[in-house]
Amino acid sequence: MLTNLRIFAMNHQTIPSAHINNLCCYKIRASFKRLKPYVLLGRNYSSLPGLIGNDIKSLHSVINPPIAKIRNIGIMAHIDAGKTTTTERILYYSGYTRSLGDVDDGDTVTDFMAQERERGITIQSAAVTFDWKGYRVNLIDTPGHVDFTLEVERCLRVLDGAVAVFDASAGVEAQTLTVWRQADKHKIPRICFLNKMDKTGASFKYAVESIREKLKAKPLLLQLPIGEAKTFKGLVDVVTKEKLLWNSNSNDGKDFERKPLLEVSDPELLKETIEARNALIEQVADLDDEFADLVLGEFSENFDLLPAEKLQNAIHRVTLAQTAVPVLCGSALKNKGVQPLLDAVTMYLPSPEERNYEFLERISRLLLPFADQHIEISSLTAGNIALTVGLKHTATGDTLVSSKSSALAAARRAEREEEKQHRKNNEAERLLLAGVEIPEPVFFCTIEPPSVAKQPDLEHALKCLQREDPSLKVRLDPDSGQTILCGMGELHIEIIHDRIKREYGLETYLGPLQVAYRETILNSACATDTLDRTLGDQRHLVTVEVEARPIETSSLMPVIEYAESIHEDLLKVSQGAIENGIHSACLQGPLLGSPVQDVAITLHSLTVHPGTSTTMISACVSRCVQKALKKADKQVLEPLMNLEVTVARDYLSPVLGDLAQRRGNIQEIQTRQDNKVVIGFVPLAEIMGYSTALRTLTSGSATFALELSTYQAMNPQDQNTLLNRRSGLT
Repeated sequence: MLTNLRIFAMNHQTIPSAHINNLCCYKIRASFKRLKPYVLLGRNYSSLPGLIGNDIKSLHSVINPPIAKIRNIGIMAHIDAGKTTTTERILYYSGYTRSLGDVDDGDTVTDFMAQERERGITIQSAAVTFDWKGYRVNLIDTPGHVDFTLEVERCLRVLDGAVAVFDASAGVEAQTLTVWRQADKHKIPRICFLNKMDKTGASFKYAVESIREKLKAKPLLLQLPIGEAKTFKGLVDVVTKEKLLWNSNSNDGKDFERKPLLEVSDPELLKETIEARNALIEQVADLDDEFADLVLGEFSENFDLLPAEKLQNAIHRVTLAQTAVPVLCGSALKNKGVQPLLDAVTMYLPSPEERNYEFLERISRLLLPFADQHIEISSLTAGNIALTVGLKHTATGDTLVSSKSSALAAARRAEREEEKQHRKNNEAERLLLAGVEIPEPVFFCTIEPPSVAKQPDLEHALKCLQREDPSLKVRLDPDSGQTILCGMGELHIEIIHDRIKREYGLETYLGPLQVAYRETILNSACATDTLDRTLGDQRHLVTVEVEARPIETSSLMPVIEYAESIHEDLLKVSQGAIENGIHSACLQGPLLGSPVQDVAITLHSLTVHPGTSTTMISACVSRCVQKALKKADKQVLEPLMNLEVTVARDYLSPVLGDLAQRRGNIQEIQTRQDNKVVIGFVPLAEIMGYSTALRTLTSGSATFALELSTYQAMNPQDQNTLLNRRSGLT
């Protein structure tokens, strides 16, 4: 059985002989790791990339296409914007599949996990490889639910470009902002696809304006819709001044015609297109000096004479520079606009050689990904995405090297090269990839195996799932000995629970879901402690004095300071033990046993008897810090969530009344077409089970999105209520 399949990107080689395996890795899918067969319901797969029938066009072109012809892209969006449906159409039109899958029918290629098919959402990212008009496209479909934001984060590390999918009736939504910020952080060029143009309430103008206002991006309108909502039937290519109309009798959208716009047949549409094209040319000229020189020189009198190819090349450069984003439109569900989107991917998004990666890679066994299928290949060149097998001790964020000596040699060569070229940036530092930022979990619950005999099996399952999903945390309760499962949300923990049952055959039991509170202190407090123990013939004696005080800046880890009176030699020997003790003490606060944040711990004095072990020093420091924390005035911090509720006008009042009862703080109420969008903050503890309550209040018509904002201090009344409830007094 194959185990531990991981996906990685082969980056462009610029350091000639540094044997670096630059592994941007994440687990590709649960079924890859255990090869549990997920049967694709009624799906027929066409030839793999590069194959015609049973004949191989060129083995080299299949495995190693020219790097300029490779596109590594991701599909990202808010939940229900149509990412997976768009991916499904892309695979069908590229010839990868022979039938159209549907999210509601549970037979899409990339959503093949049982949990995904049951819920109709993407939970884990899936990679597929296909060809389009001579280009090799490695595509990754990412989740849109906030509980699985980390999946998007680690996918972006291996991508060269992205397609941001929008619901044309909603524009920019809550999770759209999150994934857009992630793409900004990784400097990913992207194009926008306004999906669902056939949906009631769809508005091209509104969606474009929301991109401009909420994302602070400069949209380049490369297409215009022909009709909206029920009247949507095609689109106009602004660059070439052509209209694309889909055959209404075609069931799969393969048949469409592309015709030049003529004054005789389409006078109004032609006029609108010319105005849009002129505006596009001016916009691109403002952003690209090379194109501006061309426009002002040869075509200043008549923009109509400007060749489409020149404009397309300029749009490619602007997209790569991330100074603007091309905007296209269509309806993936109704099979309109997907082929031009694929053309735009190959035309405007960068190849791997246009992205700046400075590594050479080499690795052993390789596989090409096709969602839940794969084929073994003998080699892979820079710029490709593939799977590798094994790597039992790696995790997301690791950089792999062939050996420690080769890594050191590569670093030395990079340093010498830097000295020769007088570079300002440290090339040696860039031999390691930046790690993934893993958000802290906000929910936790106990998890129990069906019997004590099954505890090792549960621990194994949780260990495997943590390696695959770093946002899942597991810890042991020191008082009860129970296993604690910590996750990003109710759905996240529910999915983990279900996967343990399906993939590992364990019927586990979850305790009640609880909020992950934190603690801090409001004033300074000092404490002194002495530990005096004799073990065998050795006496261990430590005396410690510490001070705990609050700090204004937010810090999850305690800030550790040392008084000048602490002897340097003693500190050199004991510093590790001291800091271990302080960190240990701050893991469990005095009120709820929650982590303590926003505190500084100062060590004022330390006396150690000769022969005292570092373990005893650490234990004494930890006990002393806990004493100081107990002496200070204490404060519970609760997670505060950003909340966005989209609701019909008729149901606005009951929704606002319900949020007021949940200690919600409404910041703004926006108008989105015929709906109202309520934006505000609400404590996480008050929002548990909100999905069911909102459905009841609005007859199932409203939707909402949540995202962790910050941790805020609870008011005294709510804090006392919480403490009494935890102690069993209420």
